[in-house]
Amino acid sequence: MSEKKYISVILPLAVPKVYSYSVPVELWTDIQFGIRVEVPLRNKLYSAIVIAETEKPDTLHKVRDIRSIIDKLPIITKDQFKFWTWMSKYYLSTIGEVMNVAMPAGLKLNSETKLIAREGVDSYKLELDEKEFLLAEAISIQNELSIDQVQEILNQKTVYPIIKSLLDKEILYIKEELKSGFAVKKEDFISFTDQFTEDEQSMHGALDLVKRSEKQTRALLSFLNHGRESIWIAKSIICKEADVGGEVIKAMVKKNIFNIEKQEVSRIGTQELNHEESSELNPDQVEAVKQINQFYKEKDHVLLFGVTGSGKTRVYIELINKCISEGKQVLYLLPEIALTTQIVDRLTKVYSGDIGVYHSKMTNNNRVELWNASLNGKSLIMGARSSLFLPFSNLGLIIIDEEHDSSYKQSEPSPRYNARDAALYLSTITGAKVLMGSATPSLSTYLNAINNKYGLVKLLERHGDSVLPEMKVVDLKEKYKMGLMSSLFSNDLKAAIQKALDQKEQVLLFQNRRGYSPTIKCVQCDFHAGCPNCDVSLTLHQLYEELRCHYCGYKHQLPKSCPQCGHRELDKLGFGTEKIEMEIQKQFPNSVVKRMDYDTAKTKAAYEKIITEFQNGEIDILVGTQMITKGLDFNNISVVGILNADRLLFFPDFNANERAFQLITQVAGRAGRRGKKGQVIIQTFSPMHPVIMETQKYNYKQYYHRELSERKNFLYPPFYRMIRLTIKHKKFPVAEEASKIMASKLQKKLGSRVLGPTIPGISRIRGFYHMQITIKMEKKRTVVEKIKELILEYRDEILNMQGKKSLRFAIDVDP
Repeated sequence: MSEKKYISVILPLAVPKVYSYSVPVELWTDIQFGIRVEVPLRNKLYSAIVIAETEKPDTLHKVRDIRSIIDKLPIITKDQFKFWTWMSKYYLSTIGEVMNVAMPAGLKLNSETKLIAREGVDSYKLELDEKEFLLAEAISIQNELSIDQVQEILNQKTVYPIIKSLLDKEILYIKEELKSGFAVKKEDFISFTDQFTEDEQSMHGALDLVKRSEKQTRALLSFLNHGRESIWIAKSIICKEADVGGEVIKAMVKKNIFNIEKQEVSRIGTQELNHEESSELNPDQVEAVKQINQFYKEKDHVLLFGVTGSGKTRVYIELINKCISEGKQVLYLLPEIALTTQIVDRLTKVYSGDIGVYHSKMTNNNRVELWNASLNGKSLIMGARSSLFLPFSNLGLIIIDEEHDSSYKQSEPSPRYNARDAALYLSTITGAKVLMGSATPSLSTYLNAINNKYGLVKLLERHGDSVLPEMKVVDLKEKYKMGLMSSLFSNDLKAAIQKALDQKEQVLLFQNRRGYSPTIKCVQCDFHAGCPNCDVSLTLHQLYEELRCHYCGYKHQLPKSCPQCGHRELDKLGFGTEKIEMEIQKQFPNSVVKRMDYDTAKTKAAYEKIITEFQNGEIDILVGTQMITKGLDFNNISVVGILNADRLLFFPDFNANERAFQLITQVAGRAGRRGKKGQVIIQTFSPMHPVIMETQKYNYKQYYHRELSERKNFLYPPFYRMIRLTIKHKKFPVAEEASKIMASKLQKKLGSRVLGPTIPGISRIRGFYHMQITIKMEKKRTVVEKIKELILEYRDEILNMQGKKSLRFAIDVDP
């Protein structure tokens, strides 16, 4: 029997342990940390990542061989693996779940993967070995093959290296990632043929050949402008500069002036950095940069507390320049994909394209390519929370913009991590500095700053000649009583909108609920349209004449009459962005009104179209959800209207006041930039609510002290830690019984720290009944770790009970 090595690997599965495999002697020299290997598990094949060489496992079952080695070089770093390990322990998930969330789909293969042939590829013209050719031909004939079928065709078990080779050569696609299967991007490049060089005589010869065609002459002169810089130039560059089509280049190829060939190009910028276009810092920004750099001598984490419009991004740019000049990488985190459009446009002007943008909605081509670029030292990467998992080789600075934003928290799937908190831990592994920026910092971050755990730098004046907008609170009770409401709009809001439109200025209207109406009700029998899968009302979407569930996606055509009693009069209760859009158009028929919410801006292209139109002044009134509150910078907004602030204030969550203050302040901050004093009108039935009064007066200090005092008195974060357990099952009695067992076990050990079990506000989602248990605990590491151990122990005990295997546990640390 041949001697073997043994390795530990992780798989992108929710399994509670790492697996051990043996390595045949012929593969010994190629085994190293961080590469992918092909391994069998439960009659399937997976690509797993090697994390260590080990002794022979002490196990009763037979240790299986790996099938093949997929990578020559590691695709993850040791720091990255440390980060994954910490995340799995802190957020009570498995290391496989972290790997699954962290890695692009193009780097995770398994035997259920379907392969299909790329159209227009001639296998005979490519340099393929015998097995590559056999597989390419088989797929071109059958159109689609599974990994199992590939093994049969090639008559061998080890097929991943061959598949990887054909993927790299663009012969195959991965079916389930048709839009995102990784393939190298190629473009047409042109160069002079051998008979034309750059000496004067040969250039005259080339000019003679094109002198009868103005377009060909323009193309040749454009090429000559680049000729001394590069032998090969992208055809697209010449066509754009010379204002000619591809047929012009084709004609010049026929005249033997140019050669043309496809060359590999990056989907991400590769130009050298160029800092020329960034504007001068104002005195406040100069002082802020100075203070931040001073803090970095003693602390790793700094909070930049700057009011909306104070120029935080310009401060970021200065720190990015410094970090890159030291040869280090920068990660610029943004809470939502939506925000990247404007920020990328701005930073591209400064950095000449050397920016990688990474988020979950990108094609897998781009994600894999940016993964590799990060590993190879890409200078600046911007992205949403998933960019935290990239394999940085020399990370020097992490910027967390809008650090307070709830979008940094992942709810599904596990791990349910907060990217801001995880970034702070990542910085301790990599030695990077962290800068958190916000106009409305989270209470936990602010408390750490005033307690001197973080550095605190303030920018309390708007940049340039911009001033903070005037805030006006409208009491809806009084307006309705006096008959001063037109549909959803008070006379104050209508007058402000009219004045703005008369002055050719723009208006932003905010309501944090999409759809036309949250529910419909029969006036005769009180019937409400509910979702069959979730315990929520169906939301009316008038444009599509549909009722939709915003939790599970269920849709139903809008009934003409009551399904219960047949009465034809159905009331549409409440309002969302769609109704506001229709009603404001009736009030101002000559204005251009658009809506920005999840329904109208599902794709990046749709979102960018709305942003561009608004930026160019093609939209007069923009109605939107919280998508419009996040860091967007427009020059011409003079009025912001918040249609109903009460929806934000009276939400059953200990964070409700904090979120309300942040959202109102952030949406108000869109008004009055670039020297114009804007106006913000807040419509509410609760004008004396402390959050409304504090927001109106820009009284940050009073808000933070009041809210922190209440949190401390009632034992809530940031003074106490929390874990929320959600126990789910398709049968309510099973979920209820399991939750009572869990709560009883925990209470015996933890006493009054355990609250529940309770039925949450929405008790059923996607057919699963929910029960919740909340644990509040002291901020002591030993206490927290012990409680986490108990949660996992009792969960496993319950899952092993008769009739409980189909339960689902969702553990949310720091909910």
